[in-house]
Amino acid sequence: MDFGDLKEALASQSYAQIADICDHLMLQVAADGAAFQEEWPYAIHLLGHIYADDISSARFLWKSIPSSIKENQPEVGAAWKIGQHLWTRDYAAVHEAIRGFDWSQEVRGLVASFAEQYTKRMFRLLSSAYSTISLQDAALFLGMSEDDAANYVLQQGWDVDPASRMLTVRQQQAVTDQKLDPSKLQRLTEYVFQLEH
Repeated sequence: MDFGDLKEALASQSYAQIADICDHLMLQVAADGAAFQEEWPYAIHLLGHIYADDISSARFLWKSIPSSIKENQPEVGAAWKIGQHLWTRDYAAVHEAIRGFDWSQEVRGLVASFAEQYTKRMFRLLSSAYSTISLQDAALFLGMSEDDAANYVLQQGWDVDPASRMLTVRQQQAVTDQKLDPSKLQRLTEYVFQLEH
């Protein structure tokens, strides 16, 4: 089996492509009728779906993995533990599952990138769902200690009340760049001119 594309995606940190690459390779190998289960990078494949926020595909992949692989490759089980917590929306346990396993060098970058992406996603969720939240709850969602969570949300513009240990959410202003394309302005001017005359 040629895992060149997969290794290249991992090396270039193109993690969003990993699930598609693995799915394509799996279909190719299955179409050839070759036995591939023993050497297939199931942990990477699962983490690729998790990174792409495609928990349903990760779940179906998990169900298709032979039980001998699940038992003999603890990293596959650890990857699925993240998927389980995402599936059940146990947001705090996702961080525990990430930190609770000593990941191999091959997937460490992928897991770290997912953890960072997941923290940002949880922050956006908190920003849209709350106007105030306790520091303890925010730390739980963000997978950080309370001090780290306080520093993180302060950098994002939130307010922290040290007495009550409550956070006040400040909505981020969406920055949009409006680029003025001279050709579009010219067409609009000509259109308005034709309407007036």
